[in-house]
Amino acid sequence: MIETKIRKVGNSAVMTLTTEMLTILDVKEGDSLFVVRSDDGALKIMAHDPSVAQALAAAEIVMDENRDLLKALA
Repeated sequence: MIETKIRKVGNSAVMTLTTEMLTILDVKEGDSLFVVRSDDGALKIMAHDPSVAQALAAAEIVMDENRDLLKALA
């Protein structure tokens, strides 16, 4: 577990991401992060948009199911 502090900057409250957190997320300053609330109320911070990952997974299934048709169209 990594502890971080919340501080006030202007009218916002910000959470500082340590170098260790940035390394774990494989992100750098200026990158976008996505926060998703889970069913148990916890927040999950991700470096990639989960909806894009879901769409790519669905597309992969469709491509696998229609491989022959897609080859014929290529």
